[in-house]
Amino acid sequence: MTRLFGTDGVRGLANADLTAELALELSVCAAHVLADRGEFEGHRPLAVVGRDTRISGQFLEAAVVAGLASAGVDVLLLGVLPTPGVAYMTDRLGADLGVMLSASHNPMPDNGIKFLARGGHKLDDAIEIAIERRMGEPWERPTGGAVGRVRVYDTAVEEYAAHLESTISHPLVGLTVVLDCAAGAAHAAGPRALEDAGATVIAIHADPDGLNINDDCGSTHLGDLQKAVVEHGAHAGFALDGDADRCLAVDAKGNVVDGDQILAILSLSLLEQGRLAKDTVVATVMSNLGFVQAMRAGGVGVRQTKVGDRYVLEAMKVSGYNLGGEQSGHVILSDHATTGDGILTALHVMERMATTGRSLADLASVMSRLPQVLLNVSGVDKSRADEDAVLAAAVAEEEAVLGDRGRILLRPSGTEPIVRVMVEAPTEDEAQGVASRLADVVRQQLALG
Repeated sequence: MTRLFGTDGVRGLANADLTAELALELSVCAAHVLADRGEFEGHRPLAVVGRDTRISGQFLEAAVVAGLASAGVDVLLLGVLPTPGVAYMTDRLGADLGVMLSASHNPMPDNGIKFLARGGHKLDDAIEIAIERRMGEPWERPTGGAVGRVRVYDTAVEEYAAHLESTISHPLVGLTVVLDCAAGAAHAAGPRALEDAGATVIAIHADPDGLNINDDCGSTHLGDLQKAVVEHGAHAGFALDGDADRCLAVDAKGNVVDGDQILAILSLSLLEQGRLAKDTVVATVMSNLGFVQAMRAGGVGVRQTKVGDRYVLEAMKVSGYNLGGEQSGHVILSDHATTGDGILTALHVMERMATTGRSLADLASVMSRLPQVLLNVSGVDKSRADEDAVLAAAVAEEEAVLGDRGRILLRPSGTEPIVRVMVEAPTEDEAQGVASRLADVVRQQLALG
């Protein structure tokens, strides 16, 4: 059976791949699986539903609500709210299920459905597989008073913003920040939380119209943020993505501060406070080698996982770590959140600036990034990437030349017929040369047909 769920829920082109019918049936099946597991015993089941600003979120929200209510689940509509906000409200309201409609940083025509378990945690793989297996099954529909009730819950933004502000202990008075809201789910909650914490906030791309989410803005397009920070003389800038579960930063001169650097800043901050669990941070295999070297020099252990925030979260939960993240800007502060949270991340980086009196550039300088080149080789049989002997030999030959001065990572895409070739080396030219040679081998050896 072809999997519907990817690494971050079900995604696709809205009204083509991800239809109202599919959204409705997924919601019904999710309710049935949770009921069979005994999650609803002794009470009326409750779900909360939030979405980002895409116009397709409106009809998908209606379909999800119809599915849940027809399966006997009461529903609270949270409206437009970041993914971590939906996770927080799932826990705060004691809901049995949270549903977020978003395709994160993807272009506007896409959308997605993400289910959250009680407490605001991502569903286990086994539950997602069980939901898929129930698709198309006949079922006995509740009637009368057994159908679900639907209500609007209109204070979610205020409650979520108040929670975020409560996680820092030092006010941000005196700091001016530019926040790029990506015309997305955080356009209201983001500026409010930072202002409540005492910062002077200049919000850009904070006027969503349903069509402009992620459109040349947000964490995937930092140009506007860089210009705004310099023009306004701000101390820093932060760019969220469409559902605000991640962010990247810009220092006062407009230089990018990526997820690795943000993670380094927060790791050393928590270590200094004696609050970094097991003195270890969780990162992925895509984290820059310079990050790993800087953390080890600073006395922080690094646990690396496969790419994807779900794998970072899994390692954190299993081993009891409280900080993890990705180069892309997903940062998980599990003392305060169950998922990556871009607004929360921005608050804690700014708190570090406020408590130390140091600039963002100075804090980020704790690590030196090795030049990193990432080439996407498309139209290949990614399933053979780990098996081809010629490709393996080519990688081994390049690794022998690089030694401990750099590293090579070949990674099949989780969603596309692409193999990603990542190389880090002491110079950009050397990294580009190694990556180009290996990309050629990938094309030759893994060609389709």
